[in-house]
Amino acid sequence: MQFSHKALVTGANGHLGNNLVRFLLSKGIPVRASVRNPASCKEAFEGLDCEVVKADITDKASMVKALEGIEVFYAVGAVFKLWARNPQKEIYENNLEGVRITMEAAAEAGVKRVVYISSIAALDYTKHPIREDGGYNPDRRDPYYNSKNDAEKLAIQLAKERGLDLVIVMPSAMIGGEAHGKLNTSYNIIRLILKGEVPVETGIAVNWIDVKDVAKASWLAAEKGRSGERYIIANEKAMSIRDTTRLAMELFPKRKISLPVAVPRFLLFTFASILETVSQITKSAPLLSTKDLAMFAGLRQDFDISKARTELGFEPTPPETAVKEAMQYWVANEKRLGK
Repeated sequence: MQFSHKALVTGANGHLGNNLVRFLLSKGIPVRASVRNPASCKEAFEGLDCEVVKADITDKASMVKALEGIEVFYAVGAVFKLWARNPQKEIYENNLEGVRITMEAAAEAGVKRVVYISSIAALDYTKHPIREDGGYNPDRRDPYYNSKNDAEKLAIQLAKERGLDLVIVMPSAMIGGEAHGKLNTSYNIIRLILKGEVPVETGIAVNWIDVKDVAKASWLAAEKGRSGERYIIANEKAMSIRDTTRLAMELFPKRKISLPVAVPRFLLFTFASILETVSQITKSAPLLSTKDLAMFAGLRQDFDISKARTELGFEPTPPETAVKEAMQYWVANEKRLGK
């Protein structure tokens, strides 16, 4: 299946969205980039030969208009954060509503294929190695994870009801590539490590993936993916925060970064509880939460990526290389990204 006509990318000023726009343009594909406020993100599209339009994934009229004449719709736009003052409304409901509206709009506009960007959050981590056919995540403690599980199910349901050709891409923790505006949750971990702001060992590991690999895989999914199928876009093995910090120490010795210190588990939870209390006062996300510790400390994030390799031709950048390149990019752009 070959697509050469115009593509729409939602959330095109975001980390994945902007890197996907750049990749598609490099392939000679005409791109329409949709954002909620074009005036606030001009830097992200500077020098790019693409059409930038105003659209909101929770506004159906704007989405139908943005999808006019589009052959492939890359549904990237979503709320990507693990903390909010009202997580049910700000994260869960927004992500479900965004899927419902964009899928209905795509059907009305006659889009030929939808590449829906889901997440490894929508996988079952109780079976190893983790595979696409293992079902959905049974852990319901996190609103973002819940939103990705339920939104993906909704996308599949609506695609069947509306006769849409849907392919699902499930990336892990994206870093590297171009970054504009506020760093996403994954890339922010790299920033914290480089600023020496990860003082204690949490036992959390992260499956790093280069965002450029996710952008390419999204295009491959449009070109080669089987309708209705899910594809894990990740590395096979995760890296601990400790090993990630060790890479930062080797790359940037002058920053005098220290390895996180191991502390008893009860102290970790006490520390996280204090941070949560402070966050209620500051109205900003805590550096660490008790929920994060309970869900992610010791969680294995090792994936079987043979399906994406075989069917899409996906081949990820090794995690060590992805981390090093992401760190070098952040340091080179620290004044712009270091907020």
